[in-house]
Amino acid sequence: MRRAHRIAAITKTLVERPHHVFAVGEFADLFGVARSTLSEDLAIIRATFETLHMGKVETISGAVGGVRYLPLLTREHILSHIEDICSRLREPQRILPGGFVYIDDLISSPEILPTVGSIFATEFGDHAPEYVVTVETAGIPVALQVAHALDVPLVVVRRQSRLTEGPVLTMNFLSGSTRQVETMALSRRALPRGRKVLLIDDFMKAGGTLRGLTDLMGEFECTVVGKGVLIETGWPEEKLIDDHLSLIYLHEVDVKEQKVVVRPADWISL
Repeated sequence: MRRAHRIAAITKTLVERPHHVFAVGEFADLFGVARSTLSEDLAIIRATFETLHMGKVETISGAVGGVRYLPLLTREHILSHIEDICSRLREPQRILPGGFVYIDDLISSPEILPTVGSIFATEFGDHAPEYVVTVETAGIPVALQVAHALDVPLVVVRRQSRLTEGPVLTMNFLSGSTRQVETMALSRRALPRGRKVLLIDDFMKAGGTLRGLTDLMGEFECTVVGKGVLIETGWPEEKLIDDHLSLIYLHEVDVKEQKVVVRPADWISL
């Protein structure tokens, strides 16, 4: 197989499974080439990715040796992508009765979500989360892309327990926006104790859900290494959490003027 063919196959393999460490020997055996030849192929891929700001191809030293792809995005790339989402959110036809904004098509888009997953992986990858945790149902597509970008399992907390999940841990939490007591449940088999977890949600008002998730993780003796939110509203002003990372700030929905005031989070523009 020619070098160009090997490079195409290696690149596809690495990009399809970010953060996963592939043994260099696997590629050498697959293509029937020496490790030194494979190292030259990887050097070409690494240099190309760095030049085009497409992430990082990292070689891991050791007895076996390995290589992995890290979907690290530049701040400029992140800002450009979030600005594109904001422009879509500003479309007047998204405004629903009651001042709500329709976002279901955005949080289910195969065009948008992979990059959103890479953004959170860029920001939280150094924290080495072992699981991504979210609450059903709207946050699942976003959290799944984050889990894929980090190559870790996704854990979905239910609003109500299911008989097929076996023993569950159920707890009540206070919704920050409605000020009502709600319930969340997680199977005891879904998450091993003592792990590092990353919490992901699609939409946050007061932060009651993330606060409840944090408390639930404490019951599993897990360490929360980060909290990520796709869209955060400007109301209410007082949030139940403050140690989170949001990508988009929804300031206002003016039903009368048919206007959605939205912008990238401050940390992206700095």
